[in-house]
Amino acid sequence: MKVGLSLPQAGINATRENVIKFAQAAEKENFDSLWVLERLLWPIEPQSMYPGSTDGIMPKEWQTIYDPINLLSFVAANTSKIFLGTGVIDVPFHNPVVLGREFATLDVLSQGRTIVGLGIGWSKDEYQTSNVPFEKKGARQDEFLEAMKKVWTDDVVEFKGQFYNIPPSKIGPKPVQKPHPKILLGGFSPKTFQRIAKYANGWLGVVGVPIDQLGQIIQAIRQEVEKVGKNPDDFDMSTLSFPQVSQISLGDNRMPMTGTIEEIGSDITKLKEVGFDRVVLGQSAGEGYSVEKTIDLAKELSKFAM
Repeated sequence: MKVGLSLPQAGINATRENVIKFAQAAEKENFDSLWVLERLLWPIEPQSMYPGSTDGIMPKEWQTIYDPINLLSFVAANTSKIFLGTGVIDVPFHNPVVLGREFATLDVLSQGRTIVGLGIGWSKDEYQTSNVPFEKKGARQDEFLEAMKKVWTDDVVEFKGQFYNIPPSKIGPKPVQKPHPKILLGGFSPKTFQRIAKYANGWLGVVGVPIDQLGQIIQAIRQEVEKVGKNPDDFDMSTLSFPQVSQISLGDNRMPMTGTIEEIGSDITKLKEVGFDRVVLGQSAGEGYSVEKTIDLAKELSKFAM
């Protein structure tokens, strides 16, 4: 199983020096990929609770966060072989032509190292900021994916839909990867599984539920892929994770990716067993951050993915 790492993208740890140092160290140690996320804002009085924490509040370090595509372009210029992924960019907040060209530019400048992780969004505040209705998210994403793939692949791009329209146009550059960079979609609903089978090249999950449950989702996606006549083995199953290392065992009732090195390592092994092709190890935040310590921990955990 491949192992990716998230970049120091947010908060006080996200400095130019740390980004360069971390990216080059990860490449030197032969990690598979580097990943970024997207957040438009950190609302003071949020309309939607953040699903990734028990109190529904976003991590405070997200109050300052680098733009994902710009950051990956900077990293592309400072590396040569490691893959560059978004985990995830929410398509409703973008235009398919603009985002399509940004990804194509990144793919050209990185010489074909782009992995396109996309989501549908959950924050009503970010929808409001983008002036996009919160309703019909799925239908909007379907059209977005269709339109963006045309931007990447068609000599003359034309699209007519309910949400997006592109007059017959020449739009370049085209990506280095053919027919286009790999698209991974985030989400946990059956409609997401159908969308993956129809429009994408894989799934980008999150280790926030029992690993057996994630394995069941992989099997459900594979079934949808077979239904549309595609080969499930060609689909990339990746997951984001946020290891929380402790010096003592947290016992049988611990959450996945928490506990001792050995306990988290056993979770990584299990992720491979249930069908994941890649695990992305998230960054620790706060005071005392060290690029060297973060890389060393990732190296230790990556041994369990072999």
